[in-house]
Amino acid sequence: MKWYYYDDANNLILNIHVQTGAKNTEIAGLFGNSLKIKLAAAPIEGKANIALVKFLAKRFSVPISRVILKRGDKSRQKLIIIQHSSYCPEALLSELQN
Repeated sequence: MKWYYYDDANNLILNIHVQTGAKNTEIAGLFGNSLKIKLAAAPIEGKANIALVKFLAKRFSVPISRVILKRGDKSRQKLIIIQHSSYCPEALLSELQN
C-alpha cells in the first residue's frame, strides 16, 4: 500500500504518521506506508490536529476547508483527505532530497 492515492472524486488521500512536540513542523520522510510529519504543536485539545491541517493546506496550496481529518484524531496514524487536489505528493519527498 502506498502512502497516498486518489479516490474516484479526484480527492487526494494521505496516510500520515505524526510526531508531536518536535522543534519544528516539517516533513520527515516516509514511515512505513505513511508520510511522517513532525509537528511543533502538542497533542493537547486538538492543537496538533489543527496544526497538521494548516500545515498541509499550506504545503498543498489549498484552503484549510479542503483538508479533512477523516480518521485518527486521537492517534499518531491519520487519514487525511485533500479535496480536489491536482498536486503531486511525490514532490514533497523530492523536496527532502534537495
